[in-house]
Amino acid sequence: MRIREDVSLAPLTTMRVGGPSRYFTEARTAAEVLEAVEFSRERKLPLFVLGGGSNLIIADRGWPGIMLKIGMTGIEEWRENDEAFFDVGAGEEWDRFVAHAVGRSCAGVECLSGIPGSVGGTPVQNVGAYGQEVSETIESVLALDLTCSQTVELHNQDCGFSYRTSVFNTSGRGRYIILRVTYALTLGGDSSVQYADLQKYFAGWSLKPTLAETRDAVRKIRARKGMLIVPGDEDCRSAGSFFKNPVLTADQYQELCARATSRGLRIPSYPALEAQHKVSAAWLVEHSGFSKGHGSGPAGISRKHALAIINRGQATAADILALKTQIQERVREIWGVELHPEPVLLGF
Repeated sequence: MRIREDVSLAPLTTMRVGGPSRYFTEARTAAEVLEAVEFSRERKLPLFVLGGGSNLIIADRGWPGIMLKIGMTGIEEWRENDEAFFDVGAGEEWDRFVAHAVGRSCAGVECLSGIPGSVGGTPVQNVGAYGQEVSETIESVLALDLTCSQTVELHNQDCGFSYRTSVFNTSGRGRYIILRVTYALTLGGDSSVQYADLQKYFAGWSLKPTLAETRDAVRKIRARKGMLIVPGDEDCRSAGSFFKNPVLTADQYQELCARATSRGLRIPSYPALEAQHKVSAAWLVEHSGFSKGHGSGPAGISRKHALAIINRGQATAADILALKTQIQERVREIWGVELHPEPVLLGF
């Protein structure tokens, strides 16, 4: 295992902000992961596990401990009846795996195309988009349990999945380092086109779109919203959707609807959200004075998506968080709703 010092972290994130890490290493085996853990313990240093850097904001002062980048890759596949199982290294690029699965005619992750980051990050946030969540397909997660320094297998029911959360970012935060993830997909299954954007895209089609056509559509829709990484496009210099869609109680939802009615507005209704009184964070942001393209400083709102806070080129992490706080305060003041950030905020 090679340990480097004072490694710049900003280039390793999609937001491109943040200071250096005191120590940095990339582990390509489970043994190297454990070696990095022991290094941090011996020196009493905080340890952070870095995946694709797509859901992460690092403080300008950097990280005072050791940054461990997971480099385990590889896709192993086997089939049982009408299911296909894929055992994937945590360091594998997520979209590469999705492309592989779609190419093998396996359904279940096609709507998650184009999401940046690595496979190991998907269980942590229970990554979801366009009507699918990884919790629907994750069979098990292989992880290093730091409480006993042993490799353990957590099955789906052990992962505590809910909207954008899991045991890995709640009760078990800091306990596990994900090494591999096994997905169970439907061999020859139909594509999922439940989400409004996809239904609109395929309106008028006489035949149900294939998995490949659905993947292509999702990537095109994401590109239009600045949610597909395109080199040189400042609208892509973000951490994706910065805020989670708020999940409200029935009373909170009714209060929000009343506030909207008093302003001559109507809360948009999406079947995928409505069942849980889940409200569009993008709608709340836009109707609080933060339209697409908002801001003239180094940090602003994407011209393509109201939920994406972007680095226009010279932004600091402090600039990003200042805009985040401004949005949260305005939404709370106008709508009485608390917005919670999706990205991990590290070192603040």
